[in-house]
Amino acid sequence: MNITIIYDNSVSQKGLRDDWGFSCLIEANERKILFDTGGNGAYLLENMRRLNINPIEIDDVFLSHTHFDHIGGLSAFLNENNHVTIHVPSSLKGIRHAKKVLYYDKPSKIHDHFYTTGELDHLEQSLAVETGEGLVLIVGCSHPGMENIFKALSPFGRIYGIIGGLHGFNQFELFKGLEFICPCHCTKYKVEIKSRYPKQYIEGGAGKVIDLENRTR
Repeated sequence: MNITIIYDNSVSQKGLRDDWGFSCLIEANERKILFDTGGNGAYLLENMRRLNINPIEIDDVFLSHTHFDHIGGLSAFLNENNHVTIHVPSSLKGIRHAKKVLYYDKPSKIHDHFYTTGELDHLEQSLAVETGEGLVLIVGCSHPGMENIFKALSPFGRIYGIIGGLHGFNQFELFKGLEFICPCHCTKYKVEIKSRYPKQYIEGGAGKVIDLENRTR
């Protein structure tokens, strides 16, 4: 399982665009899922090209919530590949030019080994990928609160690691027991999280690749 950050407020590799927003590519269980699309379609596609990610090879797009810095690149992506299934929270309407659009308002299995929280508190959905170690959680901004997100996913297994935007999250004790923590995008308390969990902490940024199979970060 690989997770590649494509779009973030900072960069991990020189030559990539940094911009306010988030997107990453999840490669697991013979599927490629694009999680969110950042805010600028040109930047998204430019970073994908520089990272040797072919839009045509992506199977699904998972959108966490309606904020523009997470869905702004969708139209540009669909111009490259409109044969994807798009998984969206129930309040996100008006998506066109995709093979299929699926809406979620409760915790659900979207594919074998892939789960969504469904839209929580009319705000946002998060994605979890099942691994042999537990669930890897990918979040956009964590607006519904980490306790709610963890609770929604509890029927599917325990959380093993987390990547994405944590916004104002400060219930740091909830991360006790996680094997890795990669705060990105809107996370306010990166310094505090790194201080409390130095061994688990992974610096994000566009271009960062987390290879869970080979345990490289």
